Amino acid sequence: MHWTVYLSGEIHTDWRQQIKRGAEAYRLPIIFTSAVTDHEASDAAGDALGKEHDNFWRDHKSSKVNAIRTKTLLEKCDVAVIRFGEKYKQWNASFDAGYCAALGRPYITFHAEDLIHPLKEVDGSAMAWAQTSEQVVEILQYITNKQ
Repeated sequence: MHWTVYLSGEIHTDWRQQIKRGAEAYRLPIIFTSAVTDHEASDAAGDALGKEHDNFWRDHKSSKVNAIRTKTLLEKCDVAVIRFGEKYKQWNASFDAGYCAALGRPYITFHAEDLIHPLKEVDGSAMAWAQTSEQVVEILQYITNKQ
């Protein structure tokens, strides 16, 4: 069986690449998917629908276009890894966690200890909480039974 793992959240560090490298090192049967991680491209996703003079409507259109990808990939994944970084608030990651919970889709939260309190509800529905990419890889290794 190949697993599909959706990587959600923070885009300013290389955590996705760390997890992918770890999975490759163990030859885990995983296909990784993700939202568009190029910030400018994501912000401009709706620009093809016409120029907006109000940033609210530009963001609104782009979020709808981005949601086509996010919704589809979350619905198709076997498990999601949802990363909350330190520099920015990842409201979209919280939304992804809620969507996974509503779908009954298992997810792993990945964040520092100082975010335990603000993410208590998000963590409460998660199947695991990891603090490092190595811990995420260990979980993926276990669930794919590649030890």
